[in-house]
Order: sequence, then structure tokens, then C-alpha cells
Amino acid sequence: MNTGISTIDISIIIIYFIVVLGIGFSIARRTKTGDDLFLGGRTFGWGLIGLSLFASNISSSTIIGLSGAAYTTGIVNSVYEWLSGLPLIIAALIFVPLYLRSRITTIPEFLEKRFDRRSQVFFSIITIVMSIIVDTAGGLYAGAIVMQTFFPDLVLWHVTLVLALVAGIYTAFGGLRAVVYTDAIQAIILIFGCSVLTYMMYERLGFSWANVMANVPEGHFSVVRPLSDETLPWPGLLLGVPFLGFWYWSTNQYIVQRVLGGRNVRHARWGVMLAGFLKIIPLFIIVIPGAMAISIIPGLGENGDAVFPRAVMEVLPVGMVGLVLAGLISAIMSSVDSTLNSASTLVVVDFIKPMQEKRTGKALDSNLIEKSAPKKEVQREKDTSFIGIIAGIITNPIRMIIRLLWSGDEAARYGRITTLILMTIAAIWAPMIVHFGGLWGYLQQMFSIVVPPIVVIFLVGVFYKRGNADGAFFTLLIGTILGIVLFVLAQLKISGLHYTYNVGIMVGVSTILFIAFSLMTAPPSAEKIADYTFSKDLISDGMEGLPWYKDYRFHAVLLMALMGYILYLFW
Repeated sequence: MNTGISTIDISIIIIYFIVVLGIGFSIARRTKTGDDLFLGGRTFGWGLIGLSLFASNISSSTIIGLSGAAYTTGIVNSVYEWLSGLPLIIAALIFVPLYLRSRITTIPEFLEKRFDRRSQVFFSIITIVMSIIVDTAGGLYAGAIVMQTFFPDLVLWHVTLVLALVAGIYTAFGGLRAVVYTDAIQAIILIFGCSVLTYMMYERLGFSWANVMANVPEGHFSVVRPLSDETLPWPGLLLGVPFLGFWYWSTNQYIVQRVLGGRNVRHARWGVMLAGFLKIIPLFIIVIPGAMAISIIPGLGENGDAVFPRAVMEVLPVGMVGLVLAGLISAIMSSVDSTLNSASTLVVVDFIKPMQEKRTGKALDSNLIEKSAPKKEVQREKDTSFIGIIAGIITNPIRMIIRLLWSGDEAARYGRITTLILMTIAAIWAPMIVHFGGLWGYLQQMFSIVVPPIVVIFLVGVFYKRGNADGAFFTLLIGTILGIVLFVLAQLKISGLHYTYNVGIMVGVSTILFIAFSLMTAPPSAEKIADYTFSKDLISDGMEGLPWYKDYRFHAVLLMALMGYILYLFW
């Protein structure tokens, strides 16, 4: 049994940090335009897209929280993972081709094209605030808390600062391409490390499922819970989980951005399908091991958050602890870098770019840097290998950072500066979360406030062609206000509804608002919305001439069958 963090483990973690920074700065040399920074030049293949979607979605709090919940209340929370395939299939069928045809950089841009500027601004502001205050800062805080369980002497704000600096620097300079490449590596490390931990825990139980089930309470391995269940009653599976999943996978900027960077609709769809299959993996390498721990590490009671750290320290040998910790840090970094990149993209594309165009009368410069650079500079670029970059970081960091910061076009420079500013805000805010206690848990439920009206204007908006700009804007405005009212009533104990019920109710209310306001005002021009609403040709777009086994629709059927089988197994 391993009883501490060895020098070997620490060395593995340090090497991981160096490699990630090296990749970020190496890619930064090729990041010259806003399109490079925000969408990786729209060159991503399906493998990178799928791995990055998976890695960005899995955070340290996901790993700790899912394994802990499986220990204390059962595996029901795993539905948020493996049922992700359903909204991902919807995204692949409809929204991937719609977004790529639109040539948008941000999801709020789609709302401007489908409706008007008001909806774009409203949605963008909500997304930016939630990304930095909840996602980025929350990811840093959760990551720091997790690291303190392994290294008790660490100071909270020191850890959040280091994590923010590493993720923020390579994201600012390398942009989405750096995020996606590091995400791909992080996903592989995470899957491998957690798989080894699962194997060794199962070995402890004699590779016997009967031994796994021996000490777990009745219903612990059921995902369909009674109405009285506080974690996720069965109506929540129908009323809340699908809509939350749709919002997350089809309208969330920090997730969809890597899809927008796909080289074409085929690769974007294949990547989305790959993510759907990968999302089944956490059930077996994170959730079920949490339930296994009941027999291996008994007596933790309600302290579920201690399950994963205890399992790592007690089950894994020296060396493997460092690898799993690197995977855990990977989960932290992949969430933080994604939210930083998406938030900076929203600020530049949705706000700075329009203001610049209004002020100067011309578009934000997004041309490549001058074609003929001085010979000395060209030679320096050629000599800057991966090893040279690492040496540069160590020997002359300030000069390199300033040089990279101001390279490229206006959009790239604005994007880098914005990323660093947002990184600073998140790093400052993250340690403050400790003073909010239980309030931070309530803030996580704030997503149930903003999600319903967003789901409606996207999901209903692409099918209901009578829906117009007034309908979308007032649905967002009134739906959000009503969501806040429901949230406050829940906190005052006036309403005892589960938050997933609130999501379903507010989706219904928002749908009525959207249709009512649209009918009360003039319909949109059919020509204006033709490219931003559903048509049958969307489903087959890009699949012409492909054999059946390469058709994403075949992959979707397989994924549906697999999800159905899992539901049958753990009903």
C-alpha cells in the first residue's frame, strides 16, 4: 500500500506541467490570426474534436463528485455522463451542420443571424459571467481543494494561482489549437490512469461482481429512483436531464467551440459521435469504482469526497499515483483552458469586434501578419524548436511572453489580452468561494435558471419558423427572471420541487412565451431565416458517397443501443 506522495510521483507531475506549457508555446508560434486563436484555423479532425469534448467536460469536481456520490448515494448521478449521447446525437443531426453552414465563431452569433443583436448580447453576457464566475473560478477552486487532499500543506490561493497561470498562459498564446491538443493528451492520461485504478480495485475484490455487490445498500446500482429520492427522482430523467444535456452539448460556447473548429461537417459529426461513446467510460472507471470503495475503504460515511483520494493513495503503487494525479490535474486544466478560451472568444467577437467596426467603420483586422518578415526574425523562428521553447521559457520568459502576446493580427492580440484578464479575475475570485459555504452549491443550480429559455429559442427556434426576434428576446428576458423567482422560492423553502422539475416546467413556460410573443409581432423574413432553420437536407449533409460504416447515423444507432443496454442493466 502506498502511504504518501513520492519523489517519483512529484517528478511525473512536474514533467506533465512542462510538457503542457511546451505544447502551448510551440503552437503559439503558428497562431497568427483571430481565426487561429478562436477556432484553430478550422482544421480539427474528428479524433481531436472527440477527445477534446470529453476532456473539457470532465473536471476534477466531476471525478471527485461522481465517485463520492457513488459511494454515498449510488450511481444515479452517472446518467449525466452516459446519457450525454442523446443530446450529442441531436447536435450531430441538426446543429452541427447549421453552425458550420453559418460560419459562426460564437454560438451567440447564431442567435444574431436567426433573430437579432439583442438576443446575441443577452446570451453572450450570461455565458461570459457564468463561464468565469462559475465554471473557471469553480474549476480552479475545486481543483485546489482536491490538490490539498494530496498535499495538505499547500495554500489554497497559491494552488489556484499556479493552475490559472499554467492554463491561462498556454490558452492565451496557443488559443483553441493549444486547448484541443492538450485536451487530447489529457483525455488519454485521464482514461488510462482511472482505468488502472479501477482494475486494481477490482483485483482487490477478487475480480468478483458478487464481492462488489456484497456490501452496497439495496438500490445503490439503480439509476431509476422513486419520487421521494432527493438525488434524482425518476421524473427528473425526463423533465430535466435531457434539456440540461441539450443546453450543455449544443449551445454552450466552451463545448461547441471545438466543433466549430472542425475541418468539415463530416469530421465535426464524427468527433461528436466519438465524444458520445467516450462519455460512457466514466460510468466504469469513475462511478462504479466509487461504489467498489464501499468494500475496500469502509467507514467514510457521508464523506464521499474523500473516496477518490483515499483510493488513489491506498490502492496504487508509487509512480502510478503521480500518473493518476497528472490525470486529475489534466481534468482541472482541460476545463479551465476551455472556459477561458471560450469566454475570451465571446468578449472579442460579440463585443470588441462590433464596437471596433462601429467606431472605425471597418472590420477588426484579421489578416495574416506581414508576409515578408526580416531575415533575422525568420531565422529565430526556425531555430525555436520544442526544446528551444522550453529553454526560452526558463532563460528569458518576459521577452518571449511579450513577443508572443503582440504577434498576429488585432483579433489575436485582443483575444490574448482578454484571456489573461479573465484568467486574473477567475484566479482572484476562486479563493473567495470558500467564504460562501453552501451558497456555492446553490450557484451551481443557477444553470437551471438560464438553461430553459436558451433551450427553447434554439431547439424550438430552428423548427418553429414563425418564431421571431421579439419572441426570442422576451423569452430570454422573462424566462430568466421567472427562473430566478423559482430559485429564490426554493431557497426560502416555499417551493420544494427538485431543480430538474423546475427545468422541465420552465421549458414549457418558455415555449409558451416564445410562441405567444412571436405571434403578437411580425413574422421573420423566410429568406432571412432559411439558412438558420431546420431542413431535411441537414441530416444527410456531408454524408454523400460514404460507406455505411462511416455514416454518423450508423454510429448514432449504435450509441442509442448501447445507452439502452446500460439503462436495462442498471434500471
